[in-house]
Amino acid sequence: MELKPGSRWKSAVCTAEAVVVRPPKTPGDLQCGGHPMVPLAAEKPAGLTAAADMSGGVAVGKRYFDEESGMEVLASKPGTGSLALDGRPLQLREAKALPSSD
Repeated sequence: MELKPGSRWKSAVCTAEAVVVRPPKTPGDLQCGGHPMVPLAAEKPAGLTAAADMSGGVAVGKRYFDEESGMEVLASKPGTGSLALDGRPLQLREAKALPSSD
């Protein structure tokens, strides 16, 4: 799986889609719901369901990252599966607080 900046991926088990913002430092396997994601233009494999421990959901417009590899993705469609890289769950990147304008 070649994770290049701007490459688009979709979940094999739910409706989630993501865009790679920053690729991992080493090759890895982007997953959703416990299964590898597929390129946006590819057909989804039939008969797969999300793993129970990987069904936390993906929120549209949110960024998810992996501290170990440096990878960051942007969720472009919501879904019921959780994002992971090589089995490590991706963390939600919180928005930076803006200074008050008092």
